[in-house]
Amino acid sequence: MGKQLRLSPEQIIRKLRQAEVLTGQGKSVEVMCRELGISDSTYYKWRKEYGGMGMDQAKRFKELEVENVRLKRVVADLSLDNQILKDVASGNF
Repeated sequence: MGKQLRLSPEQIIRKLRQAEVLTGQGKSVEVMCRELGISDSTYYKWRKEYGGMGMDQAKRFKELEVENVRLKRVVADLSLDNQILKDVASGNF
């Protein structure tokens, strides 16, 4: 199995645009994916996630995903702190 590379949103959109050109030339999805060096499932996942997006939209989308993960972590930490304070206040420690 090949080494997996993590592509930036811009790189993914570039590959999706290349895929459109190749399929427009009459190439099958299987052949197009082989030429781009990606699997069929990767292509369909990217198309679902990034299809129709411009470069700036995809970059912003990824930034928001990262921020969302950070905020979820903050909420989890605060919830844990809150529960610890409740336990200490009620003497359940």
